[in-house]
Amino acid sequence: MGTKDKLLQFLSFAGTGLVFAAIGVVIAYNTIDSPQEKKLERELDQMRLEYDVVNQRLKQISLVLNDLQDRDNNIYRVVFEADPIPDEVRKAGFGGVNRYEKYKGLDNSDLVTETVRRSDILAKQLVIQSKSYDEIFAMIRNKAAMLSCIPAIQPVNNKDLKRMASGFGYRTDPIYKTTKFHAGMDFASPTGTEIYATGDGVIARADADASGYGNHVRINHGYGYMTLYGHMSKINVRPGQKVKRGDVIGFVGNTGKSVGPHLHYEVHKNGEPINPVNFYYSDLSAEEYSKMIELSGTENQSFD
Repeated sequence: MGTKDKLLQFLSFAGTGLVFAAIGVVIAYNTIDSPQEKKLERELDQMRLEYDVVNQRLKQISLVLNDLQDRDNNIYRVVFEADPIPDEVRKAGFGGVNRYEKYKGLDNSDLVTETVRRSDILAKQLVIQSKSYDEIFAMIRNKAAMLSCIPAIQPVNNKDLKRMASGFGYRTDPIYKTTKFHAGMDFASPTGTEIYATGDGVIARADADASGYGNHVRINHGYGYMTLYGHMSKINVRPGQKVKRGDVIGFVGNTGKSVGPHLHYEVHKNGEPINPVNFYYSDLSAEEYSKMIELSGTENQSFD
């Protein structure tokens, strides 16, 4: 074999070897991870694990926040007579359909998007809860003022309870002898007996211009409370005057639609009359309070 043939044979073997080598490199490149790729894969696995941990913690935080929201609505706000925060406000979503568009197309985009979404929701709920606590703290600061304003004593000196003539509810009208709703309580007392403001407030009315009540006073206590004192012989206050619990605002009489000297007393909350017997807790012992409830529940004839 000549030199030329040997050279051609060598080149043929060499070319074949190069082809197989190239094929081997391609196969190895596509099937065997490089050290850098292995490192990246490990980092990706670590990221997935960390996202899973974050999501678990977000779930735990959400459970704690739900408990705080429940206590806020059903304990703290009830104590201070504040309206609960509606769920549609606490858990409202975010506007914009493209809020998480930037995460699409990424590896594990669903995982990333869900984590960010949960984080956003919790952040918004925490802001709302923080503002709610700010409101509650303000209510706490005003609690002493609120307690001094809410009616809490009897409007006349009535420790022996013998002057409680008629209670709240349906009673026989003393003039028309028909059954009608009696929106307050009647305290039979001699003309001239002192009448006390049952809580701090501002005199809203002090006149004889309301039908049936005769000389009467109305006190705006704030916080939705108003009290009315009717059939006075004499009024001792003027509209706009500030009064404290226990101040003498007038004297028992027999003016207006009345069949005998007495005080007609009403308590209103948010414009609706409520039973005054529930507001003597600063004035009566437990035994006296029970007796008052018994007397006020007796179906009898009112004095007005």
